Amino acid sequence: MFKKILIANRGEIACRVAATARRLGVKTVAVYSDADAHAKHVMSCDEAVHVGASAPKESYLQWQRIIDAARVTGAEAIHPGYGFLSENEDFAKACADAGLVFIGPPASAIQAMGLKAESKRLMEAAQVPLVPGYHGADQNPELLQREADRIGYPVLIKASAGGGGKGMRAVSKAEDFMAALESCKREAINSFGDDAVLVEKYVQRPRHIEIQVFGDTQGNCVYLFERDCSVQRRHQKVLEEAPAPGMPESLRQKMGEAAVAAARAVGYVGAGTVEFIVEQPGGYEQPEAMKFYFMEMNTRLQVEHPVTEAITGQDLVEWQLMVASGEPLPLAQDELVLDGHAIEARICAENPDKNFLPATGTLRVYRKPPAVSFDYGEVRIDDGVREGDAISPFYDSMIAKLIVHGATREEALARLDAALAEVRIVGLQTNVQFLRRVLATPSFSQARLDTALIERERESLFAQDPLGTGLTVAAAVAQTLLEERASETHDPFSRRDGWRSHGVASRRFDFKIAGQPLVAKLRYLDDGVLMLQVGEDEFQPLDLTPVDGRRIDLRFAGRRQVVQVFRQDEDMHVFGTDGASVITELDMLSHAGEGAGEGGRLTAPMPGKVVSFAVRAGDKVSKGQPLAVMEAMKMEHTIAAPVDGVVAELLYAPGDQVMDGAELLRLQPAEGA
Repeated sequence: MFKKILIANRGEIACRVAATARRLGVKTVAVYSDADAHAKHVMSCDEAVHVGASAPKESYLQWQRIIDAARVTGAEAIHPGYGFLSENEDFAKACADAGLVFIGPPASAIQAMGLKAESKRLMEAAQVPLVPGYHGADQNPELLQREADRIGYPVLIKASAGGGGKGMRAVSKAEDFMAALESCKREAINSFGDDAVLVEKYVQRPRHIEIQVFGDTQGNCVYLFERDCSVQRRHQKVLEEAPAPGMPESLRQKMGEAAVAAARAVGYVGAGTVEFIVEQPGGYEQPEAMKFYFMEMNTRLQVEHPVTEAITGQDLVEWQLMVASGEPLPLAQDELVLDGHAIEARICAENPDKNFLPATGTLRVYRKPPAVSFDYGEVRIDDGVREGDAISPFYDSMIAKLIVHGATREEALARLDAALAEVRIVGLQTNVQFLRRVLATPSFSQARLDTALIERERESLFAQDPLGTGLTVAAAVAQTLLEERASETHDPFSRRDGWRSHGVASRRFDFKIAGQPLVAKLRYLDDGVLMLQVGEDEFQPLDLTPVDGRRIDLRFAGRRQVVQVFRQDEDMHVFGTDGASVITELDMLSHAGEGAGEGGRLTAPMPGKVVSFAVRAGDKVSKGQPLAVMEAMKMEHTIAAPVDGVVAELLYAPGDQVMDGAELLRLQPAEGA
């Protein structure tokens, strides 16, 4: 076993590798950028070396600096994690040339499987079923368009060197192909340094099932069962589970053997994942009719590897270190046992109601349910952040992975929802409540899985208010009253409980919820009873009892719920058993005059880079027409015209970095718009 390794990554995966290394007595070296100088992964390792500026291409992708850091610190091997350099064959070769062990497959295997087009040609030669498509080297746009027309729409354009859902576009009609191709190529060159693409038939409502494989230097190769990763948004995974629900044992074996054959074909060593599209011609009720097609192989550890660890009881990072140090696989195929069911939820900084727009900000509040980290348990949370850390625009939007394990899928589902209900994040938008809604859908709860699940269940997933306006307002008022009580002194004039010698005291609260103003009125009755009116509704009794610090036992309008409220400036974040909501308590004096003279403003929805403008000053535009493209967190985002109008002025140029809220261009709305 190694004495010291360098971890060429950041965040959660760097902390994950460091945890296993520490358990095995292996020393670790972290690398970090300017933005990560005080990051959790830096503190999790024994040593740390600065490798450059905040942008990945100036730090985590600078592999010569990383190799130099390994040499200087005396590291024997480099673990690439996932993302960044993990599937870069040049980096793997450079490690070998420097006398360092690359904890991953041989460079030849990365090269063979890293390019989607090349890997599909290999699989075709091995008679592995493929989805109809074009995987050729000729990247002439007109040829790609003709191939798409031949295959038949809808088609999927995919970056040949891609992964993680980046550089991927679904196209439903011929006239949209060229614009999607250009966008896909831009994202591919920014993320992977290679804009080559392939075009495939877009198999609608497929399941995305992947097989975990492992090979060693002695020629042994096994599969550690499968994971279902069908629940996706923007071609990126949201929930992953193992084993795949409804998977017939015969199909599991066939897919496992096919995955091992694929790995052997390229002399694979280490951890890898063979991904398949699984067609369901017989529908959800006939799993025995499922057919599988090779999609790609990821030549690294996957984000979702903890669910495989949960059902097998094996530490996959430990396996990686053992294999890389020359040891054989610890278990043979017939010694691997599948135990129970595990589900992983990716907690991300994003706004699901705005097409999963990435969010940035500071984790003002970050509270988690009781859980283990990087270990086995009924509830496990793997993360690379702490309360007070910033989520920047430079890296992936994932905050944490919440993994649960149960004897059955039903038990795991219940455990996951209960754990998500205890997550408290304030300071930026997240997908936590969205995840809970996905779990509750008939499609997911009944394992009617395919990659169209989110779109199919859209009505129950987006723009939801599980707490309701009344309970949210009641919680905000209750929190304000408790804060006032806490600030009271022996001076009777410090009290704000509405006491008076006669009559009924009342006070007004001005709120904004879901962008709309709302007035609430509170009455203090002589017997100490509080009566609350929300909007134009009738007054209802309000009863509140503080429970162990932040929690409030709240009763209002016939509902009782224990809630927690966290104040961030004017915003109050309300967390309850049924979900969470945000309400703004307005100081009307400080907001006087707002909104005057706004005009037609189009602002950056997040910090990032301006990629391109699709219009010039003086152009007439229609509502919904694309105006500009921004890039942040390694994803492109299109900004469209909110109304008909004329472009008055462009305020930035392509390539400019802009801050959140920066005005990108001025639009003069058309009359009547």
